[in-house]
Amino acid sequence: MADTRLSAAPAKPSQTTRSTCPYCGVGCGVLIEHDGTTISGVRGDPDHPANAGKLCIKGATLHKTADPMLHSARAQFPELRLERHGVRERVGWDTALDAAVERFARIIETHGPDAVAFYFAGQLLTEDYYVFNKLAKGLIGTNNFDTNSRLCMSSAVAGYKLNFGMDSVPCSYEDIDHADCLFVTGANPAFAHPILFRRVEAAREKNPAQKLIVVDPRRTDTSDLADLHLPILPGTDVALCNGMLHLALWEGWVRDDYIASHTEGFDALRKLVRQYTPERVAGLCGIAVRDLEQATEWFATSPATLSLYCQGLNQSTQGAHKNSALINLHLATAQLGRPGAGPLSLTGQPNAMGGREVGGLSNLLSAHRDMANPEDRAEVARLWGVADVPSRPGKSAMELFKALANGEVKAVWIGCTNPAQSLPDLNLVDAALKNAEFVVVQEAYRHTETAAYADLLLPATTWGEKEGTVTNSERRISRVGAAVPPLGEAKDDWRIGVEFGRRLGQRLGNPDTERLLPYESAEEVWNEHRETTRGRDLDITGLSYAMLEQAPRQWPFPEGESEGQVRLYADGKFPTPSGRARFVPTEWQDTAEKISARYPLHLLTGRLRDQWHGMSRTGTVARLYSHEGEPLVHMHPDDLARRGAKSGDWLQVRSPRGKIVIKALATETVRPGQVFLPMHWGGNAMGGFGVNTLTTGAFDPLSKQPELKHAVVQVETLPASAELVCMRRAEDGGGQDLLQSLRPFLRRLDGASLTLAGRDAAVVIFRARMPEPDAALLDELDEVLGLVAHASQVLAFSDQQTGVSKRARIDGSALTGLRLYGETRAADWLQGLLESGSDIAPLRRFLFAPLATPPVGQLQLGKVVCNCYNVSESAIRAAFASGESRAALQQRTQCGTGCGSCLPEIRRLEASGGK
Repeated sequence: MADTRLSAAPAKPSQTTRSTCPYCGVGCGVLIEHDGTTISGVRGDPDHPANAGKLCIKGATLHKTADPMLHSARAQFPELRLERHGVRERVGWDTALDAAVERFARIIETHGPDAVAFYFAGQLLTEDYYVFNKLAKGLIGTNNFDTNSRLCMSSAVAGYKLNFGMDSVPCSYEDIDHADCLFVTGANPAFAHPILFRRVEAAREKNPAQKLIVVDPRRTDTSDLADLHLPILPGTDVALCNGMLHLALWEGWVRDDYIASHTEGFDALRKLVRQYTPERVAGLCGIAVRDLEQATEWFATSPATLSLYCQGLNQSTQGAHKNSALINLHLATAQLGRPGAGPLSLTGQPNAMGGREVGGLSNLLSAHRDMANPEDRAEVARLWGVADVPSRPGKSAMELFKALANGEVKAVWIGCTNPAQSLPDLNLVDAALKNAEFVVVQEAYRHTETAAYADLLLPATTWGEKEGTVTNSERRISRVGAAVPPLGEAKDDWRIGVEFGRRLGQRLGNPDTERLLPYESAEEVWNEHRETTRGRDLDITGLSYAMLEQAPRQWPFPEGESEGQVRLYADGKFPTPSGRARFVPTEWQDTAEKISARYPLHLLTGRLRDQWHGMSRTGTVARLYSHEGEPLVHMHPDDLARRGAKSGDWLQVRSPRGKIVIKALATETVRPGQVFLPMHWGGNAMGGFGVNTLTTGAFDPLSKQPELKHAVVQVETLPASAELVCMRRAEDGGGQDLLQSLRPFLRRLDGASLTLAGRDAAVVIFRARMPEPDAALLDELDEVLGLVAHASQVLAFSDQQTGVSKRARIDGSALTGLRLYGETRAADWLQGLLESGSDIAPLRRFLFAPLATPPVGQLQLGKVVCNCYNVSESAIRAAFASGESRAALQQRTQCGTGCGSCLPEIRRLEASGGK
């Protein structure tokens, strides 16, 4: 995996280890630069087919997350508390595992195996997944093993199985290059899958005739590139696809020959879609009839149409049927099984596909076997060497946490995921974890929202320390290499499972435990997984670790083959009993919640460009906050005006489940009547439990995937209030200890947020709404921030009459700390001074002045558009307003020449002339 590169007399030999990016499901290959103990850099792997050397800004800063100055954020040693309200204390691994074994064994003996559960993640490696899945279903005898892939891809799984018979993605990334029409629906790959979107941009540049249709309620960087944007109303995806099929039938654009030869069930669907007339569908979706007609023509008549889709389809109470409605379109128009044609679901996590392969959901078994099938259960039992596999379906994510809340499930083992941030209806999750008798959290980061609930915290290895495999969205398996040793006493996830499972089996009197979990290496685990795929649709018996070290490979790759399969179903044969694909009658249903007088606004959720999921990793890198630096609710200016509000005002957003207080961002990227919240902000970054306090736990009856993409809310203005802004340049450079010290204050103040800023050194920023001065609380904050008034480095200002209070800390000639209360106009440009660490002597007299703009000659950076080269929106606007061309701007600043994620925004600013 590693090779030595020459360099100029390094302190230690420089090495490069191949691995993959641990973020989205594109599966980008990375080369980790290190000296065997410390990771010093990362770059894209030019030989990896998924990214050909390119990385987005998140991937390009991976080495920053492994910086020793961030080690305090990591879980490094086991920690145990003996009482629920006690404090966890460091213990050895033997003590930790023995405690877990005893608690789980007692519960199993008293209440049965279904009284315990496991909840894991699509960030696990395939080997980790396999061990814990086998431990739960084979050793303990419970199917209560679910993962956060339930929140991500379970609707896509259900859709593929409904139409094709198996969860087999038919397409590959290279189909983007061959497509004549791209149909992007329920996805914003410009933000969520940036490197894949670079491929879309390149394909359109090479083939200007290629059409791009984007279906999204919001205007996004993806839709800005589209030839046709369909801003459908939330939840109307099935109606849209049915309406398109209605038009295709009317115009004679369906392929009767393909339907007759390779499919079944079309008559029932044909009858259903008769009612989806263009006028009705346009009304339901909120789009023009002519746009519906144009989209249908391009989709049906293009020589090759490729669909790209993600959570906008999946995270819905009709998610499975949204997927099937789209696949119905592909089948009816024969847009499948050839270069550039087919439905390609985009996974949201690096190994959501690998988890599906090993049966990593509560209703699945290894190698795409179905738990409801007695023959599949018997085959898995034989492969594992156990008497049987339980037939009772396990609890899906939301069912599991409801069962914890009502006491049906007593103990839960959570690994590599953060449900106290990522699940919907976080008040329920809070109640569930508080009610559980025993909570184990197996995690690389000790500061996650879920770690706070842990009775036992087990430190796990993470990116750069792990060996194994992952599978990306196009069925491509890659080797993940370890560049450095585990931090502290952290262990690989699969090894934790083996050690716990062996001890638990002995405690429960199972004599076959050693034989059931015999593994001493990740490769041994993978080899057993490989054997379970023999003869299946995902057969990988022709692969080995050695082959994967040479190059990533696509499945199926059965024994005797020399290459994997680029695309599936080219022969029109499908893994159903009849060998035919199935049309699925999909009737449109509205969202789980409907707007009303009490809750008149649609809430939409999605991603930011430079953050990922719950931010446990990306949230440690200061520069990744520079594009959108604090929690904001995106609202149309008309909706704000109707409430007497504007950008920057504090608002209360309320749903049937709870409320949050957050600042407003006026934007026309959402329609009137809709608001948007980024999914990333949890209880570590804002007051309360975070954004998912508002979302609903209602889920699809087929896929059990919750409707995280939509809820109903009311937005209300709040009385005028003073604002509190605190900033501190981190003494250790990373700011993790200071963040942890400040997090308790998030619970004590309305609208509080806690974020980072800066580039080379982190600046910790705490903001809050504070209607009345609270001298005691300000004193507490000053103590934590190193801003006590009597310190020689600290300047102080206070006006008893107005309540205005300010503190500034100067170390040497640099501004290193700031606290403003009651008057905060200068906060933005003072933040720039903290970030830069520049000499403030000329500005010392302005530190407490109520100046909204910096003194003459001082730069106010503001929002950063190009994170690679630190080029701000204001600088780009000024350049275009002065008449500078994009080419000249890029040559001068390099903006847009790095990862390319900023290119859509640069093009938009260019089109506006910098206005």
